[in-house]
Amino acid sequence: MNLDWKSGELAEGLACYREGKFFLAHEHWEVVWLSADEPEKSFLQALIQMSSACHHRQRGNGKGAVSLMSKSLLRLEGFPPGFGGIDVGALCGEARACLRLLREGELPPLGPSPQIKVLE
Repeated sequence: MNLDWKSGELAEGLACYREGKFFLAHEHWEVVWLSADEPEKSFLQALIQMSSACHHRQRGNGKGAVSLMSKSLLRLEGFPPGFGGIDVGALCGEARACLRLLREGELPPLGPSPQIKVLE
């Protein structure tokens, strides 16, 4: 399966994620996830978990944010750097930094989120 980040549900979800509308991003990506096969299914699940972690953080649920960010990162670290057209290496680095701040209680609800960069 080719993950198309320029149109359709993946693109809509990415736009929502970048605007901080994490719940909506999750909803768009889940549409694709439901019909995806492995390994794309697990990759999309990791992005959905990351989006959910950011949503929990926005709502002040630090414990939920840490749990979901940890799960997301664990999944993402199993993928090669450019999997699915995403800069997975950079995303994992930002997710690790975000997770560290979440664990230390130093990331405010509206603080920065890991950026999902589409490769050209």
